[in-house]
Amino acid sequence: MSAAPVRSPTLRPHRMKKEESFLGKLGGTLARKKKAKEVSDLQEEGKNAINAPMNPSTVDIHPEDTLLEENEERTMIDPNSKEDPKFKELIKVLIDWINDVLVEERIIVKQLEEDLYDGQVLQKLLEKLADRKLNVAEVTQSEIGQKQKLQTVLEAVHDLLRPHGWTIKWNVDSIHGKNLISILHLLVALAMHFRAPIRLPEHVSVQVVVVRKREGLLQTTHVSEELTTTTEMMMGRFERDAFDTLFDHAPDKLSVVKKVHNVSFAFELMQDGGLKKPKARPEDVVNLDLKSTLRVLYNLFTKYKNVE
Repeated sequence: MSAAPVRSPTLRPHRMKKEESFLGKLGGTLARKKKAKEVSDLQEEGKNAINAPMNPSTVDIHPEDTLLEENEERTMIDPNSKEDPKFKELIKVLIDWINDVLVEERIIVKQLEEDLYDGQVLQKLLEKLADRKLNVAEVTQSEIGQKQKLQTVLEAVHDLLRPHGWTIKWNVDSIHGKNLISILHLLVALAMHFRAPIRLPEHVSVQVVVVRKREGLLQTTHVSEELTTTTEMMMGRFERDAFDTLFDHAPDKLSVVKKVHNVSFAFELMQDGGLKKPKARPEDVVNLDLKSTLRVLYNLFTKYKNVE
């Protein structure tokens, strides 16, 4: 009796494809879950680092704020500072100013970070304030094009501000990255330089959370960032005279203008102008005696206070 023939196993391609498809989907799903968990863990690490016991406030963390490369850092404003009335007033005053300047351009700014980051509004603002045309593309949607435009605009701004000793606290990456602190520093500087007909609130500071990645771990620090001082001090950056230059660049020559004979000559000029002889002595003024200096100033005040 012959043995029954052995049949080759029948392959079922359709079923195998289903199994392969299922395994592929399963693998993809597991990979996505693993990636999502890594992102979640990083965000949680960021939250834990920022919301440490020494900092009771809760900072709104976005994924991009915690997914950092080694030695990279991000900054964010503490929520409590955002609620500060003076901070809110500063933003409102600057937005109103920009909209007033650009009213003929039919541009309406509502949110500084979202409306200024790509360089389009900054271009129009600078062109209007400086009465000059910048050689940039009018509209660009690509990130490279936006940064190129922004670079050109900021270079023009820097050419205006640097001669007046203004510290540049912004760059292309921070502005394009919608960093509100950088944008505010830039706008305050422009408002002061072009003598904007606005009154900025004085002594505006915010608490800033700085997140850095060091050796794979997120580290945070909290710093106070000053946005405005006094109007007089800020305007003083653009109203420099020979004495500013002397103090900044040639302090060794101060002794020349502080000689006793120079003050004596000034006293003689005051007497020639009809003022009484000051009770103070020239050497007292040179030696920074406050009472003597005030006496000289009061002598001038009483002489000219009624002069129209």
